[in-house]
Amino acid sequence: MGKTAVQAGAYLHHLAFESSKPARLAAFYGNAMDMEVTQLSHSEWRCEGPGRRMIVVAGTDKQLAYAGFACRDQAGLVALRLRAQQENLEVLNSPSPYFQPGAFALYDPSGQTVCFGLAEPVQNNRTGLPGPVQHLTFAASDVEAFVAFYQDRLGFLLTDRVLHDDGTLATAFLTSNHEHHTLACFQSDRNGVDHHSYEAGDWGYIRDWCDHFASHDIQLDWGPGRHGPGNNLFVFITDPDGNWIEVSAELEVIYDRGVVDWPQHPRTLNKWGRAIMRS
Repeated sequence: MGKTAVQAGAYLHHLAFESSKPARLAAFYGNAMDMEVTQLSHSEWRCEGPGRRMIVVAGTDKQLAYAGFACRDQAGLVALRLRAQQENLEVLNSPSPYFQPGAFALYDPSGQTVCFGLAEPVQNNRTGLPGPVQHLTFAASDVEAFVAFYQDRLGFLLTDRVLHDDGTLATAFLTSNHEHHTLACFQSDRNGVDHHSYEAGDWGYIRDWCDHFASHDIQLDWGPGRHGPGNNLFVFITDPDGNWIEVSAELEVIYDRGVVDWPQHPRTLNKWGRAIMRS
């Protein structure tokens, strides 16, 4: 049925995470990710910076409340909603405050809530370190089901696969625009979020982000390194709830190429050194 999500130019616009200590988590993102923090109620905070938005709500640690993908225009959003309806998916009202009327939400095979809509005009003009929120990576027991949902039923494009020795799928990378991946999934014994990522642009800004983390006494957990799929440079830190945060740079831009297969090997995850293997 075509690459509907790609044709819609969908991009990761914002994320919402639950937390048992939402004030603490929001304050961390304000400092670590250079965002302005606003408390909206006793149970909801918003963190906003240049190109990056995080909603924190009271709830369970390390639980994604929802992810918001913005479409390029109204025609793309309408086509994506129609695709979901044709696939007999349950179309839900969107919980996102960042989308205009007409947005909708879906449950993916692991029960994660993903919203699609048109972004409200930007109200926050704060300047700061470059790093729009760029991709979301899940952990799931069934990566094949993940691919079947996002590729076959919504029209994301599969770009790279990581395969076990027996040929089964360990990791999948999918995109909904020109970037190498806007979504990915690692095989795991749990269902949830593996990490979310901010795109710094180039290597020099990775340095600046690392200096920024150091100024807040935040140590790197992984990297600097270079991934195989996507060929991007990266560093990882961990927030107080245990969520992994990636700052990435120089992610591959996808033109006209087929799916690339990679072996399940440490050098696939990190060409330069230590790898954190998921399975």
